[in-house]
Amino acid sequence: MAGASVSRPLTIALDAMGGDFGPSVVVPAALDYLAQARDVALVLVGNEAAIRKELSGARGHGRLAIRHASESVAMDEPPSKALRNKKDSSMRVAINLVKDGAADACVSAGNTGALMATARFVLKTLPGVDRPAIITTVPALAGSTHVLDLGANVDCSAIHLFQFAVMGSELVRAVEGVAAPKVGLLNIGQEEIKGNEQVRQAHELLASSNLNYIGYVEGDDVYLGDVDVVVMDGFVGNVALKTSEGVAKLLGRFLKRSFNESWLTRLSGIAALPVLNRFRRTYDPRRYNGASLLGLKGIVIKSHGGADRIAFENAIRIAEQEIHCNVPARIAEQVALQLDDGRERAAG
Repeated sequence: MAGASVSRPLTIALDAMGGDFGPSVVVPAALDYLAQARDVALVLVGNEAAIRKELSGARGHGRLAIRHASESVAMDEPPSKALRNKKDSSMRVAINLVKDGAADACVSAGNTGALMATARFVLKTLPGVDRPAIITTVPALAGSTHVLDLGANVDCSAIHLFQFAVMGSELVRAVEGVAAPKVGLLNIGQEEIKGNEQVRQAHELLASSNLNYIGYVEGDDVYLGDVDVVVMDGFVGNVALKTSEGVAKLLGRFLKRSFNESWLTRLSGIAALPVLNRFRRTYDPRRYNGASLLGLKGIVIKSHGGADRIAFENAIRIAEQEIHCNVPARIAEQVALQLDDGRERAAG
């Protein structure tokens, strides 16, 4: 499995040029992470001069290396162009470090399409996995929910949705320590007749599997239901994620505007400040930053393009967790078991 090594410390490659802010966020986040993670080494990949400028005056970065890359991928650059023409981009070089075993994982806030295309081309998919998927964690009343796919695959067959469920379930088992994660399939209703053909076929596959499949779930169950993994195609997943982000921003701006309407509302805002601060800390989106590209022969974490240093640091933390849990190997094993189980059911 890509990234395995016993002759060096646990190492994570960071695409220093990716995202809206590049080195001005990635470098401080790396320094913050190294200050509290004693057994991790980081490699900053990108324009060396720009990286060293951000490192100027910083101390205590002995476990921080720089790998120069002469190119970078723009946030609006077509994935095919990045893959074909940017072979020395910071994104490509960081992923190559994982492939070559010089790093155990890669974290990038860069162009999502280019990151997925490059990671899939360089690292390849695990045996039995047709398409990688993007999964992230969102806050929920019961704690958190893992949602996939979030845009890597717009058109999905029933078998793709089934594979997403297997990968998502195993990720939660590995990282969260949940023995039997509850898996739900997103649909427009919980009745058997609801949904398109792909969803209904995926429902049948999941119902006959040995996953802890709880059936169809609806959109509100992502945040309000008792479910660990919600599976959907990438088109629906990306729309759902962006809609959720929009609602969160709307609520924040509405509250701010409401509390500033008059001296009386400002006074009530002061009184409510402890509750608002607790809510902000609990549901701070920066705590959930970092989406995993599942199904690859290596660990790749996608940070939000607009992430600040706190959010990017959390993405690094997710990468370290997946390394310790050996997520790609566990997913490969679980996919193989599900395939064998399916063959036995078909034969019997």
